[in-house]
Amino acid sequence: MAIKTGGGFLNEINVTPFVDVMLVLLIIFMVTAPLMTQGVEVDLPTTKTVKNLPKDSDHLVLSVKQDGTLFLDEYQVGMDELEDHLKRLVASQKKQLFLRADKEVPYGTVVQVMGEIKSAGIDRLGIVAEQKREEKKK
Repeated sequence: MAIKTGGGFLNEINVTPFVDVMLVLLIIFMVTAPLMTQGVEVDLPTTKTVKNLPKDSDHLVLSVKQDGTLFLDEYQVGMDELEDHLKRLVASQKKQLFLRADKEVPYGTVVQVMGEIKSAGIDRLGIVAEQKREEKKK
């Protein structure tokens, strides 16, 4: 549809309002996206050398909280259903699995979780830790 102006028709669309709306939506997305990626709160053990988790979506993180509750990404799972979830979400889709366990979790619980991971057919497992902070010598 053309708009008639003083001497003729205007065949162009004014894109300025469209660009304004897109920029506002982009700013809203940039502000809210980091807030949506927060995971389960775990107090990780520290070590000297640590690599960052990959940024791609081809991995899942299994978190073990201090009280022993398990979370596959942000979804809570029970120990009895962990193997089925891992087979369905990790092994069959060829994704990587990373284990985040609170430093206060008993060693037996971590070994039990690792046994469930192994019985699900997952041979490669990444362990998540934090970088040890070096203390300054006086």
